[in-house]
Amino acid sequence: MKLILLIGLITISSFGFSQSVEGIWQTFNDETNKVESDVKVYIKNGKLYGKIVKMYDATEAELNAKCTNCTGAKKNQPIMGMVFINGLHENDGKWEKDGGLLHPETGKVYDAAIWLENDNKLAVRGYLGWLYETKYWKRK
Repeated sequence: MKLILLIGLITISSFGFSQSVEGIWQTFNDETNKVESDVKVYIKNGKLYGKIVKMYDATEAELNAKCTNCTGAKKNQPIMGMVFINGLHENDGKWEKDGGLLHPETGKVYDAAIWLENDNKLAVRGYLGWLYETKYWKRK
């Protein structure tokens, strides 16, 4: 009887510890499937943000690259450390915002949706009208 109670408590308590989107996530090159970068995803004042904190196999020029195609305050700012996921709102486990995702290499801004596929897999989707592309990141 005690064993059944213990198993029940463990099962119930595991539901309360589901993972958050917050953390360090690894991005991958579409062609080689090699790790490209680490992105820190965090919640601040109830909104979701993300920035590049590490680039793998990057040249000195890539590490020091600036967002020359960006507009506004981000124009000519360093890509490394730049917040490119901007102020997404949570809605039923999915984080979304029109214009919430910046592509630092091109300066283009996309509508965004981000959600957990599972505890270690994050779906990051950028929309341009009805067209979209989804990338999957892995928890570090």
